[in-house]
Amino acid sequence: MAKKKQQNDDNLVAQNKKARHDYSISDTYEAGVVLTGTEIKSVRAKRVQLKDGYAQIRGNEAWLMNVHISPYDQGNQFNHDPLRNRKLLLHKKEIRKLTGELTNQGITLVPLKMYIKKGYAKVLLGIAKGKHEYDKRETIKKRDQNRQIERVMKHY
Repeated sequence: MAKKKQQNDDNLVAQNKKARHDYSISDTYEAGVVLTGTEIKSVRAKRVQLKDGYAQIRGNEAWLMNVHISPYDQGNQFNHDPLRNRKLLLHKKEIRKLTGELTNQGITLVPLKMYIKKGYAKVLLGIAKGKHEYDKRETIKKRDQNRQIERVMKHY
């Protein structure tokens, strides 16, 4: 349904910068997140951490695992568990496609960004393959070289 869509940065709740460093992202998908009452208030307050999160396909459903959404400050006994597994809303066709891609060795599904779109919490998932240490250094070197080239070209 929604591949490679752009969203406003003012609606950005959380971003997983480490994911682009540790993994090479081949494709992205936008998915809705099923949240309980106080969770959406914590998400709007930008109290989300995606660092150690990942997504899994179990049965015919997609699940967001190990994403920390802090308990709401004004919540009472109905507050949520911060690390609970949350269901992702994707089309059946997308889930089937993801299941096929995740069967390959070394491929995982990583949350890249969480944002609010039209009042709903969305997460941008990336199909990721882990990088080796030398790949990470190569990426850093290329980025530094491109910055130097941009600096020099800016003066001319």
